[in-house]
Amino acid sequence: MGLFDKMFKSERDVAKEEIKRVPWNELTSLSQLDEIEAESEKQPVAILKHSTRCGISRMVLKQFENDYKEEYRNVKLYFLDLLNHRDVSNEITSRFKVQHESPQLLILSNGEVVHHSSHQDIQAESLGAAGN
Repeated sequence: MGLFDKMFKSERDVAKEEIKRVPWNELTSLSQLDEIEAESEKQPVAILKHSTRCGISRMVLKQFENDYKEEYRNVKLYFLDLLNHRDVSNEITSRFKVQHESPQLLILSNGEVVHHSSHQDIQAESLGAAGN
């Protein structure tokens, strides 16, 4: 990304460009959490909670995407912009009984959290373990 792109694009636009490398599904509504829970009965589902204003969160996202492998495609991925969807983030905390952190990765299987990590502990490799 060039200097002018950084100067004239919003942080949200930059974040959207960053998430294109991995097959993310945007998580934007509370009703999607019911769908995600149901999906996790058929295949593992991961939710990445990301703050578009946080340098650490951006660094973790880039590292995750750089380490993402095609073999992880059996885990469906959801991306939550928690600044724009705080209500969804709060419901995740309440519903899945995992303390809020940012950035944070949660992996669900059969409606239960089977893995969660935050900050530099977030690794794309976690998807491989969950998907097998």
